Amino acid sequence: MTTEQLKDYIASRFPVMMTLLETGRREPMYEVKAGQLLEVCRALRDDETLKFNYLCNIGAVDTQERLEIVYSIASVPNRLRLDFKVVLPREGASIESVQEIWPAANWYEREMWELYGVDVKAHDNLKRFLLPDDWDKGHPMRKDWDDPDFVRFPEIE
Repeated sequence: MTTEQLKDYIASRFPVMMTLLETGRREPMYEVKAGQLLEVCRALRDDETLKFNYLCNIGAVDTQERLEIVYSIASVPNRLRLDFKVVLPREGASIESVQEIWPAANWYEREMWELYGVDVKAHDNLKRFLLPDDWDKGHPMRKDWDDPDFVRFPEIE
């Protein structure tokens, strides 16, 4: 399946749940509503044509107006890749865990929770692994985070 065929298939199979974003990248990038995350992830994994059985990565992005959770997934048997993101408000950011769908999500979701402050619902082991257990200085990957010992580099324009 080519990239264009993948885009056409997803447009026909998930016309409302996945919105194609124009990014200029080779792999397609979609936006998924937070309330549809689990349904979309299960469908992408279980669809016989797609078989997105491999979670490559989950990353968070703080745009200063919102948080974006970016999922990179692949179909090993079909040699396909795509990314999708879920947009969350900065305050009270909360998302469902996809660990039951892709077990590799465990560490990525813990990192999101620990460094960005995203509440990951239904995660079975949200505890610190990067910061000290008694950390109480906020979420260091947020753009507005500060600490007396932190040296902020200038933004590149």
